[in-house]
Amino acid sequence: MNLEEFFRQHPRMALALSGGVDSAYLLSEAVHWGCCVQPYFVNSPFQPPFEREHAQRLCDELGVALCVLEQNPLEDERVRKNDALRCYYCKQQVFGAILQRAAQDGYTELMDGTNASDDASDRPGMRALEELKVYSPLRMCGLTKRQVREASRARGLFTWNKPAYACLATRIAQNTPITQQDLSRVQQAEQAMFRCGYTNFRVRLHGDWIRLELTHEQMCRAAQEAQQLYRLLSPFAARVVLDLVPRAEEV
Repeated sequence: MNLEEFFRQHPRMALALSGGVDSAYLLSEAVHWGCCVQPYFVNSPFQPPFEREHAQRLCDELGVALCVLEQNPLEDERVRKNDALRCYYCKQQVFGAILQRAAQDGYTELMDGTNASDDASDRPGMRALEELKVYSPLRMCGLTKRQVREASRARGLFTWNKPAYACLATRIAQNTPITQQDLSRVQQAEQAMFRCGYTNFRVRLHGDWIRLELTHEQMCRAAQEAQQLYRLLSPFAARVVLDLVPRAEEV
């Protein structure tokens, strides 16, 4: 199956639009193949503001109206607990909210941007999507992250080289309760890093200190700028450490 065939079989679809590379490309393909598609962006403490901005920009460029839903996964104690099933409970809440609104809008089928490079065996959130019967066309059509980026570039999407950006909850150590304050600290720290030109990194929060994950190339830069980095991040943590295991370059 290819995406043209998928959209011929599913001519009316709701889309969970994250603002990232995969769901952005999926929206462009849906529009290209004449699907009646309605994108939904879920605004929550787990998403930095720029994701909503990118989702809105994409919809404006493609001529599609974006529906923004407000959700707070932290209202669910099981999500706040942050155990191994946190992503499962969060996806249930977020995608459940999209399905409910989509049904009100006349859409009975929902899709997301999971691609063929995503490992379903190690992602509890995938199980939630399967239970909710969410379609993942990129995965169904065997499209990898690299292929999605290449196709996005060919189509002229500004998202084609956007760094992968998992939700902010992943920055909090498992089994450490998630708070709004900690999410805000991580988000502000990562935005400060972005402004300094760092990419493909993670700010991991461990109580009152931060652990930086950087690629090998950026690690060399960070070593030279250690004092500047500490001053940059000290408003968000009492201690800043550099993980000496280089972060892998993401596709």
